[in-house]
Amino acid sequence: MPLLQTQDFQGQTLVRIGAADNFLLLAPQYGGRLVRWVHQGEDILYWPDNADWTRPAKVRGGNPLLFPFIGRHFVDGVAGQWRDRQGTVHTLAQHGFARDLPFEVSTIDSARSITMTLRDSAQTRPGYPYAFVFDAVYALLPDGLEVTLRTTNTGDQPLPCYPGHHFYFALPHAQRAASTLALPPADRVRQLPDGAPGPAEAGEPAYHLDDPRLQDTYHVFHDAAGAMLSTPVRAIAFELDVAGSVHWHAVTTWSESEQSDFYCVEPWVGLPDAIHHGQGLRRLAPGQSESAVCRLRVTA
Repeated sequence: MPLLQTQDFQGQTLVRIGAADNFLLLAPQYGGRLVRWVHQGEDILYWPDNADWTRPAKVRGGNPLLFPFIGRHFVDGVAGQWRDRQGTVHTLAQHGFARDLPFEVSTIDSARSITMTLRDSAQTRPGYPYAFVFDAVYALLPDGLEVTLRTTNTGDQPLPCYPGHHFYFALPHAQRAASTLALPPADRVRQLPDGAPGPAEAGEPAYHLDDPRLQDTYHVFHDAAGAMLSTPVRAIAFELDVAGSVHWHAVTTWSESEQSDFYCVEPWVGLPDAIHHGQGLRRLAPGQSESAVCRLRVTA
């Protein structure tokens, strides 16, 4: 076990990476969750003061890790099911199981980075009968954060997956109208009740965050991937076209309600239900490993 620097937070022992005013607090034991990201003394992510740590996967905050699939998947209209190539139907929760399971700390540099690892187990195989290693690597940058989701197929059959993030950015709801999201060319898509992607609508270069067209919407990139989230207090650039990374298929925009003091911008490798329609679905050959890398750059 690597030597961990820890900090008590809301009665929980979390792992701390970084220095006094630039640090991360993570909960490997609770889905590898990034709980706090403090940059130059300010919280970038939202975390509720009254978080229910008896059900941490349900807490709205931080960055839940979504693996092996993101979003909702359906078989014959039944949510939470998926069908493999042999026709067998499996049960798997929305957003997969990673956010519900403990990760181990594989490597750590308390000043800069951490690697947390989830492996297949008796808990994962009933709904996802594959052998895998899933690593989440968080690395502090001078001006932000780099996150790598690395998937390795340790089995003897092709491994289907499409992981993603669920960043909850701190944003008082009264500031939504004054905040924007800029995107490269992308189409707006929503999921239909049967799980399939709905009709694509031409996207716009930028949106105000109070725009109802953003709610629960996937912004499917034409080619280049990226985003810029600008609020009255900071801007966050999403660098998604990183050398060595697989293609990020979309970013998703969502918030729980108009009164929520957070806004989610979520880079996803695939679209919900990609296991059936194929948009963003990855299939790793036995022994293959691939990474999805994003960098978040913060400016005042």
